Amino acid sequence: MNIVTPSGFRDVLPEEAAMRERVNRSVQDLFAEEGYLPVETPTLEVMDVMRAGGRIPASPFKFFDSRGDLLAMRPDVTMQIARLTASHLTEKDETLRLRYTQRVFREEDNTMMEGPRELTQIGIECIGSGGAAIDGEVLILFVRALQTAGVFDFSLALATVGPLRSLLDRSGAPDFWKAEVLSAYHESNFVDLDRLTDVSTLQSNPETVAVAPAYAEAIRALPRIRGGLEAIDEVRALVTPLGCADGLDEFEESLQLLQAASPETTILVDFSVMSSFDYYTGLVFEAYGPRLATPLGSGGRYDTMIAAYGQKRPAAGFAFYLEQVCSALAEGSSKRDPERPLRIAVPKGALNADAIRLLQAAGLDTEGLDNPGRAMVISRPDVEYIMVRPSDAPIFVALGAADCGICGKDSLVESGTEGVELVDLAFGECRFIVAELKGTREAIEDRYRALGSLRVATKYPNVARAYFARTGVQVDLVKLHGNIELAPLTGVADRIVDITATGTTLRENDLIIVDEVLGSTARFFANTCAFRTDGRIVELAQALKKAACDLDFEPIAGAGAVPLSKNS
Repeated sequence: MNIVTPSGFRDVLPEEAAMRERVNRSVQDLFAEEGYLPVETPTLEVMDVMRAGGRIPASPFKFFDSRGDLLAMRPDVTMQIARLTASHLTEKDETLRLRYTQRVFREEDNTMMEGPRELTQIGIECIGSGGAAIDGEVLILFVRALQTAGVFDFSLALATVGPLRSLLDRSGAPDFWKAEVLSAYHESNFVDLDRLTDVSTLQSNPETVAVAPAYAEAIRALPRIRGGLEAIDEVRALVTPLGCADGLDEFEESLQLLQAASPETTILVDFSVMSSFDYYTGLVFEAYGPRLATPLGSGGRYDTMIAAYGQKRPAAGFAFYLEQVCSALAEGSSKRDPERPLRIAVPKGALNADAIRLLQAAGLDTEGLDNPGRAMVISRPDVEYIMVRPSDAPIFVALGAADCGICGKDSLVESGTEGVELVDLAFGECRFIVAELKGTREAIEDRYRALGSLRVATKYPNVARAYFARTGVQVDLVKLHGNIELAPLTGVADRIVDITATGTTLRENDLIIVDEVLGSTARFFANTCAFRTDGRIVELAQALKKAACDLDFEPIAGAGAVPLSKNS
């Protein structure tokens, strides 16, 4: 018998435990000195109560208790404190300042990159007051908490959601379009955002023709604004003529308070940072360490969340993971070398030649890249190229081994990793399709009506799973690594989900396409932390976009999806 802990859970040994104890004690002492009172919330919550608070982290552990209630192990503490405040502290009219250290539990769907499923969240919530002074208090305490823990080298990216919310409300857009725009912001997907806000496309579509072009263009431009405090003026110039400067004055005042209290803190005004939970109503911020692949912590203002539990009260707060702080401490305190070469994951295989052409056209030194031999890392004076399979590129970037990279949209979707999708490079065109053996449609539909499920073979289970969930079709997936076309021919599966460029192999094996899942082209993408702390990535994205246009790569339109009902 192997004596092991469950996947994603681990023991903490004495040396690390002592470090964690020191960090937690010093930070909680700081919170206490500032008047924040301790609270504790239960490990389990009723799932519907958690959902009432807004978007929650993916797939918390769920199970039914003996009463039949669906419970979840808490994936986040803020929503629990909102529920606690609304249910237990309703008689208190004064500002509540609450602090906590609690374990949270995450269950990631990503099968390509497993991470910890138990984390320690440390944070505060200030409930009952709004305004710039409270936002400034929260920001200052966040910075002081990281410094008290021993982390001094970090950047703080900040924005306010007010202008975006106002632009959406005033745009005249239908609700479905607003939801898709918010989703693009949450996912840091500039490619989808550009597609959604393309004025010519909006005006030619009867469902979106009501979207005012000026608002669509402002929504597209907003997340590209970044800089110091002066960037607020740039945002103001963009949105004030449209009557959408909501919250900018308070935002600027709170940042001035932070700058006065902590002038050494690196502040980055960045309106692409609104990619977190959708419950934020004003200030939103994230902290990034120079050698960490994921944020140190985050926070913001969430004035409507407590109202979801029956009592309307303004609130703001922040949280960080103890594990991330300890990782930052383990990395040391020396600053990241600004001259360090930019690391780019370059795909091997079919995408390689065009990727090199684009990088060269964008002005990079690509000498030796077209014939690397057995070399896996090609070093040039200002850049390092990491040669990877396209399917592995998202993993290298997500884990910070590369700052940015190129791969197909299919690889990004299948990996399920987080990142910033910056440019559709418009080469490497292919399609994800659903196909079946010619002449079997009626038998497949009869089997689906009888059994309520189809067997589907694919190399891309995450893509297939997401597609069939969206279309409402129940399937049993069979993952194969090659010769997908064999599955319907031999009875292994009713249908397949696969990539095709010309459809020749399908036709030669008597398979027909019954639906399209999505269109895929090569994308330039970046690690979230690197994107927000390294200006070279933005410059490269702009250069690659221009190069793609100059080389006449033509992007393909995204494919639609038509569901198969049980009664079809």
